Order: sequence, then C-alpha cells, then structure tokens
Amino acid sequence: MGFKEQIDYSRLPKHIAVIMDGNGRWAKGQGKVRVFGHEQGVLSVKDIVEGCVEVGIEYLTLYAFSTENWNRPKEEVDALMQILISTINKETETLNKNNIKLNAIGNIASLPQECIDDLKEAMEKTAHNEKCTLTLALSYSAKWEILEAAKKIASAVKNNIISLDDINEDLFSSKLTTVNIPDPELMIRTSGEHRISNYLLWQMAYTEFYFTDVLWPDFRREDLFEAIVDYQKRERRFGKISEQLN
Repeated sequence: MGFKEQIDYSRLPKHIAVIMDGNGRWAKGQGKVRVFGHEQGVLSVKDIVEGCVEVGIEYLTLYAFSTENWNRPKEEVDALMQILISTINKETETLNKNNIKLNAIGNIASLPQECIDDLKEAMEKTAHNEKCTLTLALSYSAKWEILEAAKKIASAVKNNIISLDDINEDLFSSKLTTVNIPDPELMIRTSGEHRISNYLLWQMAYTEFYFTDVLWPDFRREDLFEAIVDYQKRERRFGKISEQLN
C-alpha cells in the first residue's frame, strides 16, 4: 500500500511549508553545475504542487529564495532569477487550470523589475482561484518580516492610532506578510539539513517538522505523501496533555 492510501483525509494539514534544499549538491553529484540542479528542482515544484492539489492541501508555501541567497555568486543569482521568471510565465496557465492561486511574500521590491512585473501579472491572473494557494517566499527573511511588523506597530503607537495595550499576538500577526494565510501545521525540509533557516519563525511556533535526506530534485509527491502520513502519526497537544485532547 502506498503512502497516499494511508492518508487520513479528515486530518490533513491545512498548510504545508517547504524548504527546498539540495539542488546544488544534487547537481554536483550528477557532475553538473549548480544551476542545473535549480532547473531540475522546478520539476519537483510542479509535482509537489500537483500532489498537494490531488490530496486537498489548501495552502502550500515554498521557500524559493532567501534574503541570504543574495550573497551567492552573481551568476547563480542571475540564473535563479531567470528560472523564476520563465517558470512563472510558463506555469500561469497551469495554475489556472488547477484552480491554484499564486501568492508571494518577502521583500519583493528587491527583486529584478522583470521578475516583479511577471509575478504581479501571474498573481492577478490567478487571484480568483480557490482550490489551493501557492505562496512563494522570495527575498524572504523571517527576521526582516518581524522587524517590519514591529516598525509598523511602533509607528501606529507613535501616531496614536493604537495604544500599547492594543498590542497582542493577533495584532502582530496582522502586520506580517502572511496575514491572510493560516500558520503551517507541517514544515518539510529536504537534503538532510535540520534547520529552519530564518523561515516563518513567528508562524511556526507550533509547526511539526519533517526532515528527509532526499535532495529536492529527487523529492516527488510520494515523498510528500510520506511526510503527511508521518505528520498524522503525531499528537498535537499545543501545551495540553493527551487526556485533554479526547
């Protein structure tokens, strides 16, 4: 029996976040340059998005490009941006066919203008889709996001729009880039690394982590289904004891 057949559809995670790691190492293992790994990683993205739609995952967030990634060699960054632009252009029609809404979080203004324009156009074309929301974290840093939220709240207090007593978790969450997205219940990281790398730090306070040695270009929907089955074996207590959950 495959992992898909083991999934309890009454207990699906509503939101899955993914750190797509291992493209460079995969390419090196193939005797290829790192960019080849990123190109092959796009195939994994397509399969995982389709897998999420297949089983009914409502939100999928992919860590596509971190703020720290800007420090990589210029030729690799340029290639990543071109891959992103071409993929967005090529896959917008497919997103619409599958009723998938495209979303983006992060410091989008720091991206190349062509990338911003294509991203904005794709988001507008898919805005009314309802089956699944695919969010790309681009030029994203959780620390940056938290600092930006803190600045917005500080400005509101300074201008007497809110008082200090108004500040709570809900207010803070409303100032984050993920304001309309539920917190992820499951976070998957590929390639054997056991870090969350400045990713959704506020939102993942109660997220279940799933780490796999599979490199991202080899990660396919059966691996996704295995992660979901593993998640469903866990007891999510949110600070309570087991007896309180029954």
